[in-house]
Amino acid sequence: MTMAESQILPDSAAIPRPVYEISRLSKTYARNRLVALTDVNLTLREGEFVSVIGSSGCGKSTLLKIMSGLMPPTSGRVTLEGKPVIGTRADIGMMFQQATLLPWMTTIENIVLPIEIRQGKSAARAARARAQDLLDLVGLGDFAHVYPGELSGGMAQRASICRMLITRPAVLLLDEPFSALDELTRDFMNMELQRICHETRATAFLVTHSLAEAVILSDRILVMKPRPGRIVEEVVIPLPRPRTLDMINTPEFGRIVAHIRDLLGKEAEQ
Repeated sequence: MTMAESQILPDSAAIPRPVYEISRLSKTYARNRLVALTDVNLTLREGEFVSVIGSSGCGKSTLLKIMSGLMPPTSGRVTLEGKPVIGTRADIGMMFQQATLLPWMTTIENIVLPIEIRQGKSAARAARARAQDLLDLVGLGDFAHVYPGELSGGMAQRASICRMLITRPAVLLLDEPFSALDELTRDFMNMELQRICHETRATAFLVTHSLAEAVILSDRILVMKPRPGRIVEEVVIPLPRPRTLDMINTPEFGRIVAHIRDLLGKEAEQ
């Protein structure tokens, strides 16, 4: 029995509703000669934090691009809130490895930019009150009118979180958002991300190469195998919430990390 299978499942009545669903997804390139992803099935439920981890080239980034609407699948069904994902949407929030804030705009102008692009300047002005509330939420309330060059790396990523949340997305897609930060700042940002997701009841999907990051943040971790990319195991994380950095030193945390590392090692040998 796998670790995932050994977990006690909650009563079905208490299971949150599905938000994002993927069924039998495949992606091929080079006129179907290169199979990047095959038979991927995935459900994200409301308020759930799920991570995907695997070796380079296993298809994590391709999966995220398809989920964001930036790339179509070759086959399969991808739906968000019951509607097919066939392009970028306002209810999909994306966060990348770099903050990508526009240097000639203030922090708050960067945050309302997605609304300005989609709905115009008047809508962006109307959204400034919510943008200020989000800045207060992430501890940047006093930095609304400074420029990105005056923000530290961690502060810039917190501003990016605000920009991702400004449209009230149904799902957050996170592409290694803190990988460029130093270790201490990354730990702090992971705890901040956990707090923000809890307070906003966000549904989140994280791509990461960090086992510790995946375990400390996630309700479930999907382990992917390369060539072709597919999910080989789902690992349920039984650690209580809210998570703390002290949990990294516990035997249970170490057992989970060792189990996932063993899975990845087995896949690398094949």
